[in-house]
Amino acid sequence: MLNRRFAGRKVLFLATVYSHLAAFHIPYIKLLQQLGCEVHAAASSAEGGMVDVQETGAICWEIPFGRSPYSPGNTKACLLLRRLLSRTHYDLIHVHTPVASFLGRLLARATHQGKTLYTAHGFHFYEGAPLRNWLVYYTAERLAARWTDGLIVMNTEDLENAQRMGFELGKDLFYVHGVGVDLDRYAASSIHENSVRVELGIPTNDLVVTCVAELNRNKNQDYLLDAWRLFSRKFTDAHLLLVGGGDAGALERKVKRERISRVHFLGYRCDVPDILQMTDVAVLVSKREGLPRCLLEAMAAGKPVVASNVRGNRDLVDHEQTGFLVELGDVPGLVCALERLAVDRKLMKEMGLRGREKMRDYSLDKVVGEMARVYCRYLAEEVGRV
Repeated sequence: MLNRRFAGRKVLFLATVYSHLAAFHIPYIKLLQQLGCEVHAAASSAEGGMVDVQETGAICWEIPFGRSPYSPGNTKACLLLRRLLSRTHYDLIHVHTPVASFLGRLLARATHQGKTLYTAHGFHFYEGAPLRNWLVYYTAERLAARWTDGLIVMNTEDLENAQRMGFELGKDLFYVHGVGVDLDRYAASSIHENSVRVELGIPTNDLVVTCVAELNRNKNQDYLLDAWRLFSRKFTDAHLLLVGGGDAGALERKVKRERISRVHFLGYRCDVPDILQMTDVAVLVSKREGLPRCLLEAMAAGKPVVASNVRGNRDLVDHEQTGFLVELGDVPGLVCALERLAVDRKLMKEMGLRGREKMRDYSLDKVVGEMARVYCRYLAEEVGRV
């Protein structure tokens, strides 16, 4: 049981949107509250999530950030954030997402706040990124490094880039295993009656391939459909589930125009654990990732994974051990990976079990422990200064 050694200390969670905080950081808000801290949060509520954060007992502030660094609304957000920081001293500020993290670190230094931690959920500069990303985001991070007391990363490529920027592992640079996944929630024993197959009319023995990801260009469902068009002609008992919000219009038109069979658009769902349990193979073919939670969840559910060979995905998927990595744009390679699993149920099961075992390092309990050590270190430094 955690003691309340930091009673009365104030901590601010800062992100561009509340939906990010609600999706990934509620366990860490609760952790700091258990340590005795008064936790505040600041972000835009335009995409929802503020109510979920408020339900933890955190004090929430509306700061209308725009996701794009070029959004004119960020000027107002900057003014409001400066006003908040001018009237409230925080012993620790934990920033997330590019726009909020840059402005937050800048203003935290300008208003003489306590320590500032930054979690990079995937730098926007990465191997294969457009030159524009390196010019804008790498330059911004090099500048903001001087205002960053601690940097937290969650994949090996970001770790290497952070070290190139001058951060030192164990000193002001920390590697954590993602945002944590609740292994019990995705275990087969925790799933009761699974009605998803019945809902979709999918026979019990048919193959189900699932992609849980927002429908957008980065998640690259267009590439997946190109492969599925070929795969589904050979495997006529296979179904593809596309789970996630976003604009499905272009993808639905592609399915209809090219007569791609057995593709189910499920939209945003709250029953992802149930869907993953009735899934045979999970797939994610993003162009860019930090450390994808959907793969953490699929592997926690004991499912083999087919994923694009990009940063983050390759930290999780051991090629030919827990799944397959395929190169972006390699349609035949993606089809081949799916075929290898479709014809070998034993291989499917073995890969899934190995993936589930690997997720022990990424469990929520383990990551909460990793973050507790980081938080306690920086809060202790602030206590020592008082």
